[in-house]
Amino acid sequence: MTASTLDTPRTGPARPADRVLGAARGIRADLDALEARRFEIATEWAALHPGDEVEDGAAWEERDLEIAGPGAPTVAEFAIPELAAALGMSPTGGRNFLGDAVETKHRLPRLWARVMDCEVPVWRARRVAQLTRSLPPEAAAYVDRHLAAVVDHCSYAQIERTVEAARTTYDPETALARASEPAFGVRVTHAKPALGETPGTAFLDATLTTADALDLETAVADIAHRLLTTHPDLAVDERRAMALGILARGEQTGDLTREVVIYTHHRPHEGPGIVEVVNTRAWVTLDQLTEWCLQAGTKVTVKPVIDLADELFTDHYEPTPAQHEQAVLTHPTCVFPGCSRPSRACDLDHTIPWPLGPTATWNLAPLCRFHHRLKTTGGWTYRRLSPLSFEWTSPHGHTYPVTSSRHIH
Repeated sequence: MTASTLDTPRTGPARPADRVLGAARGIRADLDALEARRFEIATEWAALHPGDEVEDGAAWEERDLEIAGPGAPTVAEFAIPELAAALGMSPTGGRNFLGDAVETKHRLPRLWARVMDCEVPVWRARRVAQLTRSLPPEAAAYVDRHLAAVVDHCSYAQIERTVEAARTTYDPETALARASEPAFGVRVTHAKPALGETPGTAFLDATLTTADALDLETAVADIAHRLLTTHPDLAVDERRAMALGILARGEQTGDLTREVVIYTHHRPHEGPGIVEVVNTRAWVTLDQLTEWCLQAGTKVTVKPVIDLADELFTDHYEPTPAQHEQAVLTHPTCVFPGCSRPSRACDLDHTIPWPLGPTATWNLAPLCRFHHRLKTTGGWTYRRLSPLSFEWTSPHGHTYPVTSSRHIH
């Protein structure tokens, strides 16, 4: 093939591959434009629901929220869930999206212009906005000047370095404090069998001082080595995991006792031989539960099983412990659209306000404190359609169905 042949454009009918690639490029351009428009709509919604200067409000009243950095407009709290629902986002996801949009438009105007021109994708602009939110206005403007023109081909590390350079220049005290104060903490997350994770396991993340970490490493290594005598077939990582449990129970000093509250409720759809132990909020296998109960020093409490299909009733306003457990087991999370707050951390709400509605199984549902406030004073209403389903109506009259993920049998 000669050079002249290479330089000659193709003529004739388009090949199938060219049509497919052309359609793919067109769809990508359309999606980018729709994402930019959705980002813009969020700022329009914020402008329609402005907040005043942020102050601590009364417990159940609407508050004004700072959803972006200093100098950006505040937003009325109860306006956020309606936008989130309309966008098909969770309440938390909607608030974050709204905050990123307000941050970009009002504190990163150069970046905002490129997003509106579909030159920078929304997801990349949101990454920048999430980092600049804690900066003073002058520092945010510095980031905008230095990144807006090149952000479409910057790495995330480059973006972070620019943000920290701005912080060091315009807010040196905060930069020094952030550099000298590591984020200490310990977090335990239980495995979720429904997501394919191994039942009876948990994930542990911790940030310690170097001295504490070295002490913990020494203790774990020592116990894991001694476990070779009783568990010679276990791998070293398994023995180290066992060592952490031994330390947690204080078996070296005998000053701690493990308590297992057995109040299990098994459903066939949740897998064979898997139960939930209430006081741990963890899903375990029957073999693991047996092993826990047989270990020395374990205190076992057995509670009666609650039939989730029973209709429980009381003459009082406060639900009985059995009603509370029944509602929590029936609805694993807050029943507001998109909310994932665990029901054990929620209020138990009368769907029809008491005393018009009784304190009965069919009239009780878990709501997190924010969505309880939203229902009480924010103009949202809901009704129960079945034991597991609800229909919410927003202040603007839009309806959103919700169905709990657990099934009564």
